[in-house]
Amino acid sequence: MKRVAFRVLGLVLLAVSARAQSVEPTIYAESFRKGETRITEDSFEAKLDPDNATYRERIKDSRGNDRYELAITPQGPEGDKQITSWRVKLRDLHHSIYSNILLEEQEPSGDPKNNLWWLNPNRFGGVPIRAKRIMKVDGFYVMFQVKDIHFTPLDSPYLDSMAVQFAFTNSDPRSR
Repeated sequence: MKRVAFRVLGLVLLAVSARAQSVEPTIYAESFRKGETRITEDSFEAKLDPDNATYRERIKDSRGNDRYELAITPQGPEGDKQITSWRVKLRDLHHSIYSNILLEEQEPSGDPKNNLWWLNPNRFGGVPIRAKRIMKVDGFYVMFQVKDIHFTPLDSPYLDSMAVQFAFTNSDPRSR
């Protein structure tokens, strides 16, 4: 009887340990943009695949006017239609000089906090693919996380679908 109890206890501890290790991190960064603009809070899910590889969504300011454009675009080998990752960009429609304000620094760097916008499933990438990404931009927060990802074939580097959950909020989501 004791052997069975110890085996069950061992399996429970193993399951708890595996569950604890599978929790994805939350990575927080602040954009180089430090303005006061607030937005109309919203959340949505972008479903991407080779037939619907690009996604666009207008983000409204607190007055209800279009202020930002969120765009998700595929990346892959040059001259090939295969997709290996997606890139998320947030553009301020009033200041088109900046193509992506989801950057901590305007200069490219390998720092994971400066690459939250790159949805790269490569295990050697700087940001784990299922990490919760939070970026403070101006006076609001953008939170996004890959909820589902699929490769075809399963052992290939080529993506055939990805679902990304987005939330735009004026309050810090880390305090919830």
